[in-house]
Amino acid sequence: MTRVCTVSLITVAMLLSITCSSCSKGKPAPPRSVPVLAEKAEQKNIPLQLKVIGNVEAYNAVSIKALVGGAVEGVYFQQGQDVKKDDLLFKIDPRPYEAALKQAEASLARDLAQAKNAEEQAKRYALLIQKEYVSKDQYDQMRANADALAAAVEADRATVENSRLQLDYCTIRAPINGRAGSVLVDRGNVIKANDVTLTTINQLVPAYVAFSVPEQYLSDIKKYTARKELKVDAIIPGDEKRPARGDLTFIDNAVDKTTGTIRLKGTFANSDRRLWPGQFVDVILTLTTETNRVVVPSQAVQTGQQGQFVYVIKDDLSAELRLVTVERTFDNLSIIGKGIAAGEKVVTDGQLRLVPGSKVEIKNEKPVDAKPEKSDHGGTETQGKEDSKTKMPKSK
Repeated sequence: MTRVCTVSLITVAMLLSITCSSCSKGKPAPPRSVPVLAEKAEQKNIPLQLKVIGNVEAYNAVSIKALVGGAVEGVYFQQGQDVKKDDLLFKIDPRPYEAALKQAEASLARDLAQAKNAEEQAKRYALLIQKEYVSKDQYDQMRANADALAAAVEADRATVENSRLQLDYCTIRAPINGRAGSVLVDRGNVIKANDVTLTTINQLVPAYVAFSVPEQYLSDIKKYTARKELKVDAIIPGDEKRPARGDLTFIDNAVDKTTGTIRLKGTFANSDRRLWPGQFVDVILTLTTETNRVVVPSQAVQTGQQGQFVYVIKDDLSAELRLVTVERTFDNLSIIGKGIAAGEKVVTDGQLRLVPGSKVEIKNEKPVDAKPEKSDHGGTETQGKEDSKTKMPKSK
């Protein structure tokens, strides 16, 4: 009898366990929330910019050459030195040119004397022909001789002026303010006129930054240039936090057919000489500033078979797949043309585990501070505890 009761109890327990397990299997487990990071879509003023690589150019660059030949008598500056306009740079041995000038001046004096004498003779013959003491041919000969010597005097004067100019060319001075380059000819070398470059001078203040942009932006550049002067920023490698600011001052008159680009130049004050000729810089040309544009972090935008999309978090913390139109990007922000409104929350991390309708848990959302509970006597519990600590003990 006891054995039968024991078997019956075991059977009932097994049935209960099977029933409970079947009941638990019949109820589906609640879906788990997917942890994500999210940010709100914002409305901002975003600049419309073109970013390219540019090259610094000297405002003026002059190659110094000798206009006369001879031996270099002296070099009066150090290579790499800042020079001012009319500073003495080189001197060529002037003695041959001084001698040529003296010779030209002597020829001028001789011809002046001969011309004066010929003019006096022509005047006398003019009086004699009136009295018919000489023939007309004799007078014409004297007049022609006087005119020829007068022309010779003018030629001598030009020769003197040229000789004086050649002598001045022996002294080579700086034509502009700037910085001198390497000295390519030393003292004692014999040079020819207009042969070798003695040095170069680059004007650093101000400076140009030249760059090229695709021709498709030419119409926008012309449109915004007509409204106001466009600003150009030059970002110097190693000093990215302090870009130099200049103005767009040159648009080339033709598009380069080989590259399909248009050449532009910005002028920079460069008073601190941070821009150096030949240096490569990152150039940012700001065309305009677009107002009230909807932007989202670029990492929120995903690409699928239907195009670009984002996951929008609805009020019930479910994820909605939303197709969007991204017009361009700026500083890790995507400018949305269509699909998102300002204030909507978009998922920025965790999209791979989401499907439309998934419940999400926003990990980077700041929790709302809980209000302190009130005690029975109207104050907060914390205040009550502090008051109890500060009560005066009863007198015995």
